[in-house]
Amino acid sequence: MSLTSGLDPAPLAATTSRPPARTKGHLLRILGVGFGIAVIIGNTVGVGILRTPGEIAARLQSSALVMAVWLVGGLYAFFCTLSVTELGTMLPQAGGWYVYSRRAFGDYGGFLVGCCDWLVQSASLAFLAIAFGEFVAELQPALRGNVKLIAIAGLTLLTLLNWLGLRAGSRTQELTSLVKVLALAVFVIACFAISPSGAAASVPVAHLLPRGSLLLALLIAMQAVIVTYDGWYGAIYFMEEDKDPVKNLPRSSISGVIACIAIYLLMNAALLHILPMNRLGASQMPAADAALAIFGSRGKQVILIVSIIAAVSTINAILLMMPRILFGMSRDGLLPRRVASVNLGGTPTTALLLGTLAGVALILSGGFETLIAMSSVLFVVVYLSGFCALFALRMREPNLPRPFKIWGYPWTNLGVLLVSAAFLIATVVGDLKDALFTLTLLALSYPAYLLLRARKRPPAVGGAVVTLPAE
Repeated sequence: MSLTSGLDPAPLAATTSRPPARTKGHLLRILGVGFGIAVIIGNTVGVGILRTPGEIAARLQSSALVMAVWLVGGLYAFFCTLSVTELGTMLPQAGGWYVYSRRAFGDYGGFLVGCCDWLVQSASLAFLAIAFGEFVAELQPALRGNVKLIAIAGLTLLTLLNWLGLRAGSRTQELTSLVKVLALAVFVIACFAISPSGAAASVPVAHLLPRGSLLLALLIAMQAVIVTYDGWYGAIYFMEEDKDPVKNLPRSSISGVIACIAIYLLMNAALLHILPMNRLGASQMPAADAALAIFGSRGKQVILIVSIIAAVSTINAILLMMPRILFGMSRDGLLPRRVASVNLGGTPTTALLLGTLAGVALILSGGFETLIAMSSVLFVVVYLSGFCALFALRMREPNLPRPFKIWGYPWTNLGVLLVSAAFLIATVVGDLKDALFTLTLLALSYPAYLLLRARKRPPAVGGAVVTLPAE
């Protein structure tokens, strides 16, 4: 069937694509709103919410300020979501952020953003796999000393599951996201139902505020909050696999980000209810301390199980998203065409294999720690590319069909762009060494782009998406 089946053909017709080589199957148009919400929750709500509240509390030492920064961070994520939803419904193609930058800034702009996005996901994949291994080893002490082996085994199993096809991968995402939400809901309810009243009474704020500027403390806390909210864009990678992306993306994106905001606010409220402010601020893993207070000696096991579920859900979300980045780049001739090959189950297998191999290599080398530091720069570069692309396309292509438009344009898009730029500047200033290394890497992307472009084959229009009934 045609790539434009069920969609307005205008946005797609304007972008030339190339048929993948040795393709056995096609992307399958079988996803809906439920998957979109699941992949957003899976990609956003991870291990960070179990530990970041302690860091925030240490900075602010006021329950009102703690809740305020999580709410403001949620509003930032919400308006970011609106911006990318306009882009996604306007250009409903596989590849995520790459698609919008290529349309707005040309092939090299798309190549640069696609590489940045893929590197961020690779680092996250390795980090989360290691975290999964550590949680499993803590739950089963006999496995200590085998963290990397457990990490690789878990990553391999999830890769094989996604290799089976989109149905297997999407259902795994829906199940793990649902279980994660239910586990966190039980934890929150237990915090309020089991804890004694007034357990979280805190020392007066005036005695706890650190020396220095409160504004500085708020800015540092907001940085941590923005990082923890990262992942709200998860649904945009699957536009060619959604049965009705123009209608479903706004529903899944807005519902998904609101769900993440609610989860984060409830988790913080629960932790503040259980732990006194000074104890919360001193805790490196406040969710574990709260679980100990609620469940006694079994609290550690409870939070480890929740952490394992959270890690598995996020790893699976990344394994679903990463191949779509390379698939889109390859189909457009920016990578070898073989990378766009798809199996009968609808999985871009070569792209999936490349992502998994990168994750395994980073796990074995420990190099993901450097990439994680670089990712604090790269993921905001990716954000900025989207917000700038929205401005560029509004000006240059005002007649491009826009089934969904961001509310409050241009001020809302300008607001998230300025906040992201401020975050990027603060990150560069705070870690100049890694920032310079990252900028060097970005500069080296241009020779790589020229090399790949020189080997690019003549363009040809093609590609297909098969629409199948959902089972």
